[in-house]
Amino acid sequence: MSKQKKPFPKWKYKLHEIIYGANTPTGKFFDIALLIAILVSIIVVMLESVTSIDQQYHKILNITEWAITILFTVEYIARIISIKKPRVYIFSFFGIVDLLSTIPKYLSLFLAGSHALVLLRALRLLRIFRILKLVRYLGASDKLSKALMASRAKISVFLFAVVILCTILGTVMYLVEGSSDSGFTSIPRSIYWAIVTLTTVGYGDIHPITPLGQFIASIIMILGYGIIAIPTGIVSAEYVKDAQRDKVHTNTQACSACNATNHIDDAKFCFECGNELNAYDEE
Repeated sequence: MSKQKKPFPKWKYKLHEIIYGANTPTGKFFDIALLIAILVSIIVVMLESVTSIDQQYHKILNITEWAITILFTVEYIARIISIKKPRVYIFSFFGIVDLLSTIPKYLSLFLAGSHALVLLRALRLLRIFRILKLVRYLGASDKLSKALMASRAKISVFLFAVVILCTILGTVMYLVEGSSDSGFTSIPRSIYWAIVTLTTVGYGDIHPITPLGQFIASIIMILGYGIIAIPTGIVSAEYVKDAQRDKVHTNTQACSACNATNHIDDAKFCFECGNELNAYDEE
């Protein structure tokens, strides 16, 4: 039987370990440097929105933004060439985020009014979630995501019940306050008030003025405190339940073929595609 050819050149493997992994000193340094660049770029975006600061320091902010954009461009290209199947990264969620958060600065060279694209530049903040693969955050983020996923059915039912409750309470308040000058001019507007009150936001733009309406509003306010605690309790219960199970330790290594992460310690093959981990072509 002929020996299976190892799938990756060594330099690509090393580049992949630095960019996609955080289990080496170089990988950790790369993630920390990338985190600093992301935070600086977000600060620059925010400062550019302040007219007085932008007028005084526009040149400095522009140069900084270009430097960060070029850095992210190089990183985007490196991510593509360091993976065996580039389309896996290009069409992944973070791949699309990386592209959308990089192109606005280039588009500003050809399109006027590029400030409308500031939202795309702010998408860089989403990349911080990928950097949370650092070892110290891996377990916590994994447990939280699992708790949220396990709670999604219960939370969905709860939110649906809250919507029904707000519809009923809003309709009741319309019947009680509709004839007064309190602002309950329609059922949708009354439902809006019920949502604002039940979530304890309380804008105050609409308020009941009749004794019965104020009594019902008081009940809704008290009810709101209990309702807010329910989703927290659901997620917390799942979090505790997950913590009590026997957990297998995972590391930050990413597969060089399909880019899957969260492999168990000492894993030799990818759990997703079967690609051999830590394999490269010596030639």
